[in-house]
Amino acid sequence: MEVLKVSSRSVPNSVAGAICGVIRKGNSVEIQAIGAGATNQAVKAVAVARGFLEPEGIELICFPAFGQVTLNDEERTAMIITCEKR
Repeated sequence: MEVLKVSSRSVPNSVAGAICGVIRKGNSVEIQAIGAGATNQAVKAVAVARGFLEPEGIELICFPAFGQVTLNDEERTAMIITCEKR
């Protein structure tokens, strides 16, 4: 599973393109976002990716959860969205 880290400054269309690239290869992707702004960008990216993949007959499903990630040697709570092809 590939991991994408999203910040509040991430461009949703760019993140969506990265999500689509992983999904087209047949892999699943884990999107990690810390904070409200980053989570907002991540959710927008997932919505855009669904739109990119739909015409190809690929249905993207996602499972949101909270998890712990290490950032600068510090444990932080992150929104983790796991996406895969159905």
